[in-house]
Formats: sequence, C-alpha cells, structure tokens
Amino acid sequence: MGKAGKALRQVLETYGISQNKLAVVMGTRRSNVGRWFHQQIDPTGDTIAEIVAALSKIEPTAAEDFVRLYLGDAMRNGEKTANPE
Repeated sequence: MGKAGKALRQVLETYGISQNKLAVVMGTRRSNVGRWFHQQIDPTGDTIAEIVAALSKIEPTAAEDFVRLYLGDAMRNGEKTANPE
C-alpha cells in the first residue's frame, strides 16, 4: 500500500487542505480520505481520478502535484519513450 496515500498526505499537508475539505468536495466520508491518507487502503483508479478532480476544484496546483507525485517515474519514463527521436 502506499504510493497514492503518500502523495495525498504530502499534497494535503503542503497546501493546507484538510481531509474533511477533500471529503466534502469529493462527496465521500472523511474516514475514507483518512484511510487513504494513513495508507490503510489504496484508492481505486476511479477514485484517483476523483481525488484529482476534487483537488483541482480546491487548488489546481495541488492536483498537478498529486499527479506528479503519484505517477513519478512513470511520467518521466513515458516522456522518454513517447518521442524516441
């Protein structure tokens, strides 16, 4: 478990976004956000998309950072292979 939770924790702490605020914007329970935040469960792929959408509404830069932190090396590796020239 963990990569999404670590990214979520870092973004919420960096931008001063509460777990409750994210939960309200997402339309989910704060306990769900707490479980992701504390890396007790991993959010599904659909939920990752919902987290990004909610963060975009709260603070667009936080959403960008979450995606960057979550995808990390996958984004860099994709960029390297996307344009092999």
